[in-house]
Amino acid sequence: MQERGVAPALSDGVRHRHDGARRLLVGGAVAAAKRLRNGTPGWVLMPPGSTPRLVLCIAAALLALWLGAVVTSGSGASLRIAVLAVIGMTGVRVIGDRQPDVVLSGVAGLALAAAAASSLASGQVEPAMAFGGALLAATTSFVRWREPQRA
Repeated sequence: MQERGVAPALSDGVRHRHDGARRLLVGGAVAAAKRLRNGTPGWVLMPPGSTPRLVLCIAAALLALWLGAVVTSGSGASLRIAVLAVIGMTGVRVIGDRQPDVVLSGVAGLALAAAAASSLASGQVEPAMAFGGALLAATTSFVRWREPQRA
């Protein structure tokens, strides 16, 4: 009795599994047709001088593919993602800003992420690395920042 109830439900689910993809395809085709009919004539997708942006987009796509394929699979994936996210975001803060508070907080975040990354291979937190990262992160609050003297 249960087999007769489960089989039709499963086949119904398999039959409707690709409905979302079909809807996206139809929506994309309609948008492309409207663009061809109402849009600006000519190739307007990439304006002149946009090659660096294209290269950056391809590099970002390859990084996303690597993250999706390697980093997010297996045991400890959440720690790997967290470490990469913290390193990426705090690294950008350190490189992209000149305010002392921002740079020092970024260095503290990098120290903590490096300490957490030490446990990726072994699966357990290394006490010396954890202490070193915590100590470095704590001492960044005591650093005195001096502006360079102009001649």
